[in-house]
Amino acid sequence: MTTDLMVNGQAYSLNADPRTTLLDALHHHLRLFGTKKGCDHGQCGTCTVIVNDRRINSCLTLACMHDGEEIVTIEGLGNPSCLSDMQRAFISHDGFQCGYCTPGQICSATAMLREIEAGWPSHVSEDIVAKPVLTLDEVRERMSGNLCRCSAYPNIIEAILDAAEKART
Repeated sequence: MTTDLMVNGQAYSLNADPRTTLLDALHHHLRLFGTKKGCDHGQCGTCTVIVNDRRINSCLTLACMHDGEEIVTIEGLGNPSCLSDMQRAFISHDGFQCGYCTPGQICSATAMLREIEAGWPSHVSEDIVAKPVLTLDEVRERMSGNLCRCSAYPNIIEAILDAAEKART
């Protein structure tokens, strides 16, 4: 099956089995290794990528379901010579230890800040009609789908808050 993917601003024509997950397409077909395979069951968030400005677990979706959609991986957020604010914040705050979950954490955090900016409430939003306020509870709730086996959570939260502050200024 042929699927046209737009990954990190580059067009790809993927010829793959229709059962190929987006994660496996990124790894095995497009040779983009930043997105990691953790549990392969959608429970850890390690494989998080951004599709049409929404974060998803790439292990739970088929590549063919994203024909023509805009997909952003960790490689698309920045590169070593031009890091995104979130990537810089993770480095500044040591928001990683082993680093395995870091690409998914950064993609998720980047999309999460966009969700808040767009006014999407979460389960801990006090007023679901009002624009959400970035609080520790909001960050914890919204990032709860991304696990870190090294327990670098305090630094991850600090990195997210720092990146959010820089985005506001």
